[in-house]
Amino acid sequence: MTASETRPWTPTHGDPYRPVPYRPARIAPADSLSRAAELRTRMDERRTVRQFAPDPVPLQVVRDAIACAATAPSGAHQQPWTFALVNDPGIRRRIREAAEEEERVSYDGRLGEEWLAALRPLGTDEVKPHLTDAPALIVVFQQRYWLGEDGTKRKHYYVDESVGIAVGMLLTALHLSGLAALVHTPSPMRFLSEVLGRPENEKAFAVIPVGYPAADCRVPDLVRKSLDQVMVEI
Repeated sequence: MTASETRPWTPTHGDPYRPVPYRPARIAPADSLSRAAELRTRMDERRTVRQFAPDPVPLQVVRDAIACAATAPSGAHQQPWTFALVNDPGIRRRIREAAEEEERVSYDGRLGEEWLAALRPLGTDEVKPHLTDAPALIVVFQQRYWLGEDGTKRKHYYVDESVGIAVGMLLTALHLSGLAALVHTPSPMRFLSEVLGRPENEKAFAVIPVGYPAADCRVPDLVRKSLDQVMVEI
């Protein structure tokens, strides 16, 4: 089915199984190898960025990246996510102020020394300029349950796993589209629902600033684990 032939989504809870044919074009092995190698190289260039240029980004690129993320697999195909794209500078300022207030408490002792030691090589602290410097924020919410217009509630399954996969796909789509991003998880995040007026079934999962790296952007000197360190073949 092409994009022009898509149907509007409706809840499928309790519907019978209705399979349809799936016949994607098979890629030749040589092309598959070439694409995989190129993708591996491009993704190895991805870095978490905390210093953003104020330059505006094409919002359609961000919208398309969110659309890519929304194709992620999810438990029982319940798609338990909401992506709030925040462009308004005033709202981004409110999010930064609330996030920094929580972060000050965390860095002053709530995190504990073990956690602080793990963060030290990254050079992070309670000041979060990326929340206002980046021209756009994506606040990802997980829907703990489905909430109908009539107040009907239905439990969602594997919500953390589903939303985590979607966020990974979002970061990939943003990077391959030439944009930088950061996954920010202030704790606790209840203020995000209040600031953005989200419904009771949604819980904030992550804040993702999006933009271009600043001209003087610097990142930690990190080394990724090798393939041999992260993969076993059995």
